[in-house]
Amino acid sequence: MKIPVYPQFAPISLEFKDDLLPRLNLTVDGVSEFTFSNLYLFRHRYHYQVSHVPNTTVIISGELEGKRFFMTPCNVPERSVLEDLFAHHDYWKNISDSLMCHHCINLKEWGITIIEDRDNFDYLYLRTDLAELSGKKYHKKRNLVNAFINSYSYEKRPLTRDLIPDALYVLEEWKKEKGVEGDYLAAREALELFEDIGLRGAMYYVDNEPAGWCLGEPIAKGKMFAIHFEKGLEKYKGIYQFINQAFAQSLPKHILHINREQDLGDEGLRQAKMTYRPCGFVRKYRGYLGVPAQSSNPSSPLSFE
Repeated sequence: MKIPVYPQFAPISLEFKDDLLPRLNLTVDGVSEFTFSNLYLFRHRYHYQVSHVPNTTVIISGELEGKRFFMTPCNVPERSVLEDLFAHHDYWKNISDSLMCHHCINLKEWGITIIEDRDNFDYLYLRTDLAELSGKKYHKKRNLVNAFINSYSYEKRPLTRDLIPDALYVLEEWKKEKGVEGDYLAAREALELFEDIGLRGAMYYVDNEPAGWCLGEPIAKGKMFAIHFEKGLEKYKGIYQFINQAFAQSLPKHILHINREQDLGDEGLRQAKMTYRPCGFVRKYRGYLGVPAQSSNPSSPLSFE
């Protein structure tokens, strides 16, 4: 099924995968949201709808906390389209570094204010750093992994269709441990559809019992791997540190970076991600027509001078 032409929109569905995938593959920055799997799995949370401007870009429309936003993964549409989008949305979300740099002069002339969206920066790590955990900066992580290895009889397996019931068991137990819904629904659907939406992952066992799993996919022309979901049972001390390293070790050498997505402004999650010493970020920006009256993100507008 073909994506409708702007200004028509349609809810994201599996039928759009073949048309949407090659368009999203044009993106080079490694923005974790700009994959078919991510858009599809979180379509209900953000009420995603899709459209496209021929020979220009896909347009994703969504809603968060009562505010409507749009995203343009592949390119910046012409001024008249942008003005029309702003007329029906509160802001422009997930503007990538490359789009902003290539179009900064036009955006300034068109009266669009660009603001860093720090809460949505994706955390980037060198694959070799996470796989090796070498040096003093990783000694605490390394100790937890070693304690796990020395305490349990474990097994690692690539995630396959026949292991999905075990992964679902971990997910259900994770939900009980956390006592919150979190990304449970998206994670469950990701497991059920992982082959159909291009995900790959691994399953981990302790004493022959399901203990954890992770799922992700290559992005940024195959040079980066995004971890979309990672679940483990915390009764096994060090399980998350073990999964983190074990999966990094399983990735091919042409994968240079691992994208572990954003912290969404959660201070505890931010501190946890920083303890793994990111080598950089996939920076993202918000755009407003004129100067925004109020923004939940405290960052100042960027200067194009």
